[in-house]
Amino acid sequence: MDEGGRRDIEASLPLTQLRLGSSLPSLRNPLPRGEREGGFLTEPTIAVLLPCYNEEAAVARTVAQFRAVLPTARIYVYDNNSRDCTVEVARDAGAIVRCERIQGKGAVVRRMFADVDADVYVMADGDATYDAGAAPAMVARLIDEQLDMIVGARVHEVAEAYRRGHVLGNRMMTGILAKLFGRSFSDIFSGYRIFSRRFVKSFPVLSAGFEIETEISVHALELRMPTAEVETRYVERMEGSVSKLSTYRDGWRILGTMATLYRIERPVWFFGLIAGALSLLALVLAVPLGITYAETGLVPRFPTAILVTGLGLLAALNVFAGLILDTVVRGRREVKRLAYLQLPAPGNAPR
Repeated sequence: MDEGGRRDIEASLPLTQLRLGSSLPSLRNPLPRGEREGGFLTEPTIAVLLPCYNEEAAVARTVAQFRAVLPTARIYVYDNNSRDCTVEVARDAGAIVRCERIQGKGAVVRRMFADVDADVYVMADGDATYDAGAAPAMVARLIDEQLDMIVGARVHEVAEAYRRGHVLGNRMMTGILAKLFGRSFSDIFSGYRIFSRRFVKSFPVLSAGFEIETEISVHALELRMPTAEVETRYVERMEGSVSKLSTYRDGWRILGTMATLYRIERPVWFFGLIAGALSLLALVLAVPLGITYAETGLVPRFPTAILVTGLGLLAALNVFAGLILDTVVRGRREVKRLAYLQLPAPGNAPR
């Protein structure tokens, strides 16, 4: 297109589009990621994302399984400083291999979400434990129902596939998340998820390790995104493939992440609980002082009176901190929601 034609098109566009610059990319690249007809996505581009760390025993099988059920998808393997031949095996299997040097699954997910461009994202582990055969139906449901995330809830058939400690920890953490945020998923630690583009491109990944699944779940709950959960088969790891999840160490990190996210997303309740505890302690200490003062007119334990005053002030400060931070959180949530709404729903083309 020549410069004169470009100016004519720009002149016919709304002023807001020209200010935002949203029309200019479409002029340079008029074809969207998938073919669109009548405002609906007919052939979505699909990206399969496989974060890997020392998975040479299983990554080729994982790539082959997803290639068989999603033949048009681009399959990415993101290696996270593997010390074995994961990179070579994945490349030989036909995957697009990239590397993330910052250690931790959260860092890998951050890099994948930032670098890969698609209409639908399928994320799984590279250990061949998730049922790739469930992916086409999950992708179709995401598009048909215009969802932003589908969680593949794991159903294991053998005890070796899912360790008992992990099962108990998952149930406990899921219950805690439901109590903190009002609703939850039945398997918040599942690494098998289908995402829309607007979820991926509006998600500011902050986690470093395995707590990333918790952060993903909280992000969906916070913005009240349309989501679903589908039971999928979960099988035992292949020989030579070892789990990198530490039941206790990563469990404590995940619990700490939940507490941090609760402090950030529910500041009134978080600081209100602290204020309530401080007020209760101050009241317990103040009652004897009040009784003594009523009987004698004296305050013999002056240091205790000072302590009660300090506790009362701290309680009041926590109340005001919670109220101020709640306003900040509300504004931040509005900004995140607006960023989320800048992208079309799955199955819809931008008008």
